[in-house]
Amino acid sequence: MLEGRRGCETGLTDAPRAVVVGLDCMTGLQTARTLARHGVPVIGLAGNRRHYACRTRVCEQILTADVKGDGFIVELERLGPSLGQRAVLFPCTDLSVLLISLHRKRLESWYHVLLPGHDVVVQMMDKLSFLIYAQANGLAVPVTMVIEKRADAELAAESLVFPCVIKPPIKSAGWQARTSAKVFQVSDPDHLLEVYDRVAGWADVLIAQEWVEGGEDQLFSCNGYFDAASRPLVTFVARKLRQWPPHTGTSCLGEECHNDVVLAETVRLFHGVGFHGLAYLEMKRDVRTGRHFIIEPNVGRPTGRSAIAEGGGVELLYAAYCDAVGLPLPENIVQRYIGTKWIDIRRDMQSALYFMRRGELTPRRWAKSLSGPLTHAVLSRRDPLPFLVDLLHSLRKAADQSVARLRAALGGAQGSNSQPT
Repeated sequence: MLEGRRGCETGLTDAPRAVVVGLDCMTGLQTARTLARHGVPVIGLAGNRRHYACRTRVCEQILTADVKGDGFIVELERLGPSLGQRAVLFPCTDLSVLLISLHRKRLESWYHVLLPGHDVVVQMMDKLSFLIYAQANGLAVPVTMVIEKRADAELAAESLVFPCVIKPPIKSAGWQARTSAKVFQVSDPDHLLEVYDRVAGWADVLIAQEWVEGGEDQLFSCNGYFDAASRPLVTFVARKLRQWPPHTGTSCLGEECHNDVVLAETVRLFHGVGFHGLAYLEMKRDVRTGRHFIIEPNVGRPTGRSAIAEGGGVELLYAAYCDAVGLPLPENIVQRYIGTKWIDIRRDMQSALYFMRRGELTPRRWAKSLSGPLTHAVLSRRDPLPFLVDLLHSLRKAADQSVARLRAALGGAQGSNSQPT
């Protein structure tokens, strides 16, 4: 289904288009806005047209397609002949990266696919395959055990140091249909077995991995773009300050920073596998030893924090677009460390309130953490509707939850006051 959007901000309508697959997520919204700001005409593909991100005005068109399955591949084939020239694909979810890689032969006549060979994509995306590669190549990863059956879970419960996390090798459609959680943190052996029994049917194999000691501010990342010769044309290093949900969630406040260890490991990893395209590596520094451990790579797509590079004056996504279509690279592709921060303001307020209630954060410290140049994930004066719709949806959800809790409390009170007959 095709629908035009009025008020499009794009300017170079004769330029090759960018097609954002998965517009209906924060990453998709940021990607569309970033590219449109550089004059790139943007087409969005979304599965949920009611999602707040689909209220953006920066897209030339928004197509409705199944982005949680392979239906969007058919939609891309339908769109292709009308484009005039090859467009650049920007998938914004792991599943869309995997499916575009798998079906690239069907798409390459109409689209630039910024990916290495499919075997490399799978090796980097599948946590089990990546674990094997990392261990064979001397990359630092936390102590990890593979769980294929309950006996493996029992062995992990006996062997690992707690806390630890349980996660799938890859977030399949089946996993995402049951939970939005990337990982489950477990506190002790009994908790590990309890979580395993609950989620074992959601994936064929699970991974249990020891927790690297340290707060959110010890989580560092490097976003980069590697050309067809696996050279890092752009890199940008940042770290988390807060995340939502706490401890195992997604970043809601981050800042750019120096970390030469993370930068070097990112280049070593992706150059070593012959990578092409957008790449991301997250590492955590153990506060006890100072040693950095790889938490996960993300490949072939922008991440939630790709936009912090733009805020820091580094044109990460536009550089990828230019390299794909043969335009000169933009001038601003070197990180200058100006102290920029990135924030998802609504979710950061939720995270801040969580820590305030526990006495771990004060309002003054929260306000101070927002000082300096600030790039917003959703809030935008030029494109206000996505933030307003997201806020309204959240307020309605909170109100519904409050009403449900009140009804449950009143029902319990009435039950306790009833007299036996």
